[in-house]
Amino acid sequence: MSGDERLFATPAGVTLGALDLVADGRARGFVLQLRAGRFHGFVVRRGEAVWGYVDRCPHMGLPLAQRLDEYVTPDGALIACAWHSALFDVETGACRGGPCGGSALTPWPVRVEQGLLKTA
Repeated sequence: MSGDERLFATPAGVTLGALDLVADGRARGFVLQLRAGRFHGFVVRRGEAVWGYVDRCPHMGLPLAQRLDEYVTPDGALIACAWHSALFDVETGACRGGPCGGSALTPWPVRVEQGLLKTA
């Protein structure tokens, strides 16, 4: 496997940074260069709760955001694919509308530990 391959999972225990890197009610993208390849994911935050997903729309396989860190609707209620207007539930990743019927985002297990975001 080359270091340029796109990965869809990460090892547990990787520190991404302080929770404050992700504004409350918003999301932030993360790109991790691992020995086996590069991982693209994003984290959505609501208070102290976080949810992580692989940055890949199940409809077309594209990254969800066209602009840096713009993964959620303006009110922060849903995750949005900027390319095809698909909408996803923040807590489950399930499709809530658009051309993604019956599909869901791929979860990326993350957690908050002592104020730090970490992969789970």
